[in-house]
Amino acid sequence: MMQPLEPPESLHLQAAQGWLELGNPIEADEELDQITPQHRAHPAVLELRWEICAKAKKWDAALEIASALVQAAPDHPLGWVHRSFCLHELERTAEARDNLLRVAHKFPEDAIMLYNLACYECRLGRLEQTKHWLRAAFEIGDAQQLKPMALKDQDLEPLWKEIGSL
Repeated sequence: MMQPLEPPESLHLQAAQGWLELGNPIEADEELDQITPQHRAHPAVLELRWEICAKAKKWDAALEIASALVQAAPDHPLGWVHRSFCLHELERTAEARDNLLRVAHKFPEDAIMLYNLACYECRLGRLEQTKHWLRAAFEIGDAQQLKPMALKDQDLEPLWKEIGSL
C-alpha cells in the first residue's frame, strides 16, 4: 500500500473532498489539479477523482480512473468494485460480473463486492447465482442495511419478493 499523502498534497485532497461534499465537483477537480503530478496516481487521489466522475455520470472517464486504481492498489477491493460498476453503467454487465468473479476469492469479506455480483447476475437473468451472492453479502455484511437497499435496487427487482427470506 502506498504511503499517506503529506502536505501540501494531503491538504489539496482534503479541500477537494470538502468541495465535493458541498456539491461543487468543479472546484473539487481544480483542487486535485493542484496536487503534484507524481502524486496524482495515489489511490486516495484516484478514489476522489472517481467519485467526481461517477457523480457526473462520466462512466468512460470513471472507468479509466477505476482501472488506474486497480493498478495502484490491486490488493484493495475498491478499484475492482468501481471498475465493475462503471462497466455495468456502460451496459457491459457480463464484463462487470467477470471482472469481479476473477477476484472475489481475494476479498471474501467484502460485502459490497458480493452484493454487486448479485446485481450483475440478476441483470443477466441468472437468478440462482443472484441468490447465492445475495446470501453471502447478507451473511458477511450488515443484512439490516443491505436488505432494504436491495429492496430498492432496480437491478434486483426480479427477486424483491424473495429478498426478505434470503
